[in-house]
Amino acid sequence: MTILQDFTLPELTEYLTANYSVKPYVAKQIFGWLNKSVDFDGMTNISKPLRQQLAENAVAVAARIVQTRVSVDGTQKFLFELSDKNVVEGVLMKYKYGNTLCVSSQVGCRMGCKFCASTLEGLVRNLTAGEILSQVLSVNALGDGSNRYVTNIVLMGSGEPLDNFDNVVKFLRLVTSKDGINISERNISLSTCGIVPKMRFLADMGFSLNLTLSLHNADNAERQAIMPVTNAYSVEEAISACRYYFEKTGRRVIIEYTLIDHQNDTRAHALKLASLLRGMSAHVNVIALNPVKETGLKGTSESNVKKFIQHLTDLGISATRRRTMGQDIEGACGQLRRRYLNDKHD
Repeated sequence: MTILQDFTLPELTEYLTANYSVKPYVAKQIFGWLNKSVDFDGMTNISKPLRQQLAENAVAVAARIVQTRVSVDGTQKFLFELSDKNVVEGVLMKYKYGNTLCVSSQVGCRMGCKFCASTLEGLVRNLTAGEILSQVLSVNALGDGSNRYVTNIVLMGSGEPLDNFDNVVKFLRLVTSKDGINISERNISLSTCGIVPKMRFLADMGFSLNLTLSLHNADNAERQAIMPVTNAYSVEEAISACRYYFEKTGRRVIIEYTLIDHQNDTRAHALKLASLLRGMSAHVNVIALNPVKETGLKGTSESNVKKFIQHLTDLGISATRRRTMGQDIEGACGQLRRRYLNDKHD
């Protein structure tokens, strides 16, 4: 089945013209419906025979919301079902400046980070550009239509975005297109565990999105124990790629640092991190680990979070705490999907 949300407006026009003898203005109407996350039966200004033909051969809404959980803090977690019945997650976080949607780029993940539920069963498959976009469009459609409901996007859900490079780049083109919902690149963040060559490729492509490095330890040996990607690309190589990204784009890089009890939360760890980042245009987001019971890892104490941030600040490193949201609805990546799959098998 062809996923229509994979197409730009010119690509959709070409596809519909070639396969269904559709006139360009009709293709534009269909494109408008796709960007409102409307299925074929809801495209009221499109002829019924054409809608029936399309429904037999194509998918209009590539990621449908099949489950929603709402936290006491207002965070919403969505389970999206894809056309092949695989499921992925998204999280909507509401801030004063707007609504940020965290989207998934893969079904599962092969990076093997020890603190993450997404990777527990490995990688199932990559998402297409349209499947990533459809998560945004499905949640955006929950608004009243007067304003864009999703104002900011983070590629920080299930999967490693740079391990699905081509589809993620196509998604970025689609979601920022003036023909579509036209979200500014500056309102998009991409988080990577440190796939260095792809970080450099991204810098060379001329995007102005925000790059986030999921670091969590500045020591190579200790980082290898929780993040196997370090075996391929050292901490120093990842930081060098971050510096390159800033040089090419002028965008300050964000360093994500999740504090794990007795593993990376001491003053010595803060000193090593500060030494690594000195002279670099970067900001450290310090996070208290959102526990995943299968990993056996625990978050550090509240007092250690404050001490760690203070250590960095005293050493001249910009650092703040990132608010932990959605713990009561299994907010960490992969938790809701894992529970859903376990329930189906019971």
